[in-house]
Amino acid sequence: MKKKHSIFLFMIAITIVLSACGSSAAQSKTTSTSSNVATTIRKEPYAQEKFLLGTYTRIRIYDEGKEAALKPAFARIEKLGDEITINQGGSEIDKINEEAGIKPVKVTDDMYYLLKEAYMYSEKSNGGFNMAIGAITQLWRIGFDDARKPAQSEIDEALKHIDYKKVQFNDQEKTVYLEEKGMIIDLGAIAKGYITDEVVKVLKKNKVTTAIVDLGGNVFVMGHSPRGADEPWTIGIQDPNSARGNVLGTIKETNKTVVTSGIYERYLEVDGKKYHHIFDSKTGYPYENDIASVSVVTDKSIDGDGLTTVAFDKGVKEGLAYIENETPKGTDAIFVTREGVVYVTDGLKDNFELGEDSGFTMGDRNDLK
Repeated sequence: MKKKHSIFLFMIAITIVLSACGSSAAQSKTTSTSSNVATTIRKEPYAQEKFLLGTYTRIRIYDEGKEAALKPAFARIEKLGDEITINQGGSEIDKINEEAGIKPVKVTDDMYYLLKEAYMYSEKSNGGFNMAIGAITQLWRIGFDDARKPAQSEIDEALKHIDYKKVQFNDQEKTVYLEEKGMIIDLGAIAKGYITDEVVKVLKKNKVTTAIVDLGGNVFVMGHSPRGADEPWTIGIQDPNSARGNVLGTIKETNKTVVTSGIYERYLEVDGKKYHHIFDSKTGYPYENDIASVSVVTDKSIDGDGLTTVAFDKGVKEGLAYIENETPKGTDAIFVTREGVVYVTDGLKDNFELGEDSGFTMGDRNDLK
């Protein structure tokens, strides 16, 4: 079994590599204008890295004199991680799960917002994204040292307790109630996206205009690359068949988030068969379709998180159509199949560049069945 340490069950396995952004160049300064305020941009960022949320979290700030913004940004990550993490004594999610079938639990405004967003995605995707998947993820525990393949009888029993429609909200009291004992909320598939967005808010509050926020693969690029006032960031898309850091292609973006979900990083191997960590609510098993990874490009990282899971539920053909037709304007995606074929939504056709030596090929959507 491939072991990974994670504090989020059902956490999306993701890797996005930022490349050619100019951060390795010798330190120099240029001047950028944002909101009619002149800002000096550094070639070498103020940078900090911490192991939080079960992964390495990194923030790089390029605005001259804004190093102090790193402290409140990381404080926000730690606070939200403590509130959201499942199986961490005292977290708000644990309290809700402990009172399943017993009584409603009052939560903070942060948690209530996140839970309502998770419910919205569960509803909109008809359970393709399922905030109540915890009874299944807890059973398999893929990514933890005690991961195992459950007996079919255990899976059948767990499937009886994953109905997200049995999560009740009281907007006036800010309470959340799970109607049945055995229900478990698991926000691992959406939490890092929410936290990424909150970090971006902290940076903006501190007048940061140019930065990279990387929460273990949930990447948000603020402003433009230090190479020039109008130069977008170059973001490398992870090769799902290689070690982290190897890219299959690149896109150029400004003030966008890129979130990737894949089958390649957290899995359990039993009798020669690999079981990844992205679960199908209909079967209680990991999805078995043509997708190796999905990268979603959008404005909010929480949306990127939710949409990668929805895309896995739909497969390549329906997933492409869903991203193009059922999501906010400016949302795009890159699908990579197990056979090494890459498909992109129409909005990325002139943006995505496949690496010459990547070993992948671009697919024709007309050939999809």
